[in-house]
Amino acid sequence: MTTDPVTTRLLRQALPVVTTLASMLLVVTLAGALYFGRDILVPVALAILLSFVLVPAVRALRRVRVPRVAAVLLVVVLAFGLLGAIGSLIAREAAQLATDLPRYSLTLRDKITALRAATAERGSLSDTFSGFFDMAEEIGKELQPPAAKTKSETNAPLGTAERPMQVEIHAPRTGLLTTLGSVAGGVLHPLATLGLILLFTIFIVLQREDLRNRAIRLAGSSDLRRTTAAIDDATSRLSRFFVAQLILNVAFGLVIGVGLWFIGVPSPILFGVIAGISRFVPYVGAVLSAALPLAIAVAVDPGWSMAIQVAILFVVIEPIAGHVVEPLLYGHSTGISPIAVILAATIWTFLWGPIGLLLATPLTVCLVVLGRHVERLWFLDVILGDRPALGPQEIFYQRMLAGDPAEAVDQGRLFLKERALVTYYDEVVLPGLRMAQEDAARGMLDRERQGEVGAGFRTVVEALGLARKRGMPRRSRKP
Repeated sequence: MTTDPVTTRLLRQALPVVTTLASMLLVVTLAGALYFGRDILVPVALAILLSFVLVPAVRALRRVRVPRVAAVLLVVVLAFGLLGAIGSLIAREAAQLATDLPRYSLTLRDKITALRAATAERGSLSDTFSGFFDMAEEIGKELQPPAAKTKSETNAPLGTAERPMQVEIHAPRTGLLTTLGSVAGGVLHPLATLGLILLFTIFIVLQREDLRNRAIRLAGSSDLRRTTAAIDDATSRLSRFFVAQLILNVAFGLVIGVGLWFIGVPSPILFGVIAGISRFVPYVGAVLSAALPLAIAVAVDPGWSMAIQVAILFVVIEPIAGHVVEPLLYGHSTGISPIAVILAATIWTFLWGPIGLLLATPLTVCLVVLGRHVERLWFLDVILGDRPALGPQEIFYQRMLAGDPAEAVDQGRLFLKERALVTYYDEVVLPGLRMAQEDAARGMLDRERQGEVGAGFRTVVEALGLARKRGMPRRSRKP
């Protein structure tokens, strides 16, 4: 059966459009599945990440000849017991802080009054901050406990001009079964989620080898050596990264809590735990964790010394953790590009809420590692990874095609700071020339474009040659 040439040509023209639409449909379907299936997928994701953290401890127990099932159960029970203790500690400290907040409202109102008087003398600043001061005063009034009614107020006749009659609207009383159902729904859902996480974690750690074999089969069993090495490397890298990140964030929260305790901020344990958890959120986590203790310090201290000390504590500790300790633990980067981190945080927060924000970086790291080791998922590394998408010679030739040799000159100058000009010609310029020659042989470059590319090549060579001459040290004359 022969195909009409016109039909064949139309099909070839429509193929890119069909491919694009199919890809968009796949993305929308996947996003919908992640959103509507979050009640199941969130526990699974948390269990997988917990398994990466718990596997080293299970291996350590296995080395001392502890049975596999006993080692897994012991590690998982201890881990969830620790998480439960942290949760109860947060609840207790938060309740205590909520009880003490009304006592700090008077100090906050005095500071607001002083700031309003100070800014009133400066004209425009008063208008700028007036809205903020009004909002802060309303918050202070809300924090104050309701004043008890006097006897005269209680016995005052209703409807008088001095005190109008108050009308209160109460919702109808609900039945016992409705109340129990609402309470049970609020309690059973977190418990069910916790139970799913516990169950999935136990089975993932127990069946780790079987899951690895299935992953190898899905990734490609034609080259078992290469696939096994890739998966083992990815698993070890992820495990080291998550353990290092957990240790660093726990240490960060401990240092912040101890520092707040020395400064005198109420509930330092609560703020230390919040700081350690918030640091899992990239870029903004540490800033968000500093906002609440700063606000409490402003409300507690009649002066400003406590708030200044809290600000200095976070300004000093966060750069040390982010720029000194992190590179020592797991390198200078997580392997994710900065724009990918922000994009991943936005997407995962939209899909899974606050849990998605905490899991954004770990999940994206998993996707990048898969993209680097699984050939079918190479596009994940290109989209999310921090490695250059194009090589130096490809960037060079692409700039020539775009008629922008200035960027190629800048790239060459950076290259010359570490290596010789001849090496740059051999590794970058000549491969770029070969690409141009291949495109010209295939008829991809017309005469006009060939002239533009050639002019760009000459511009780069002349600029780098001149820069090289200016940067060469003068030779001393021989005696």
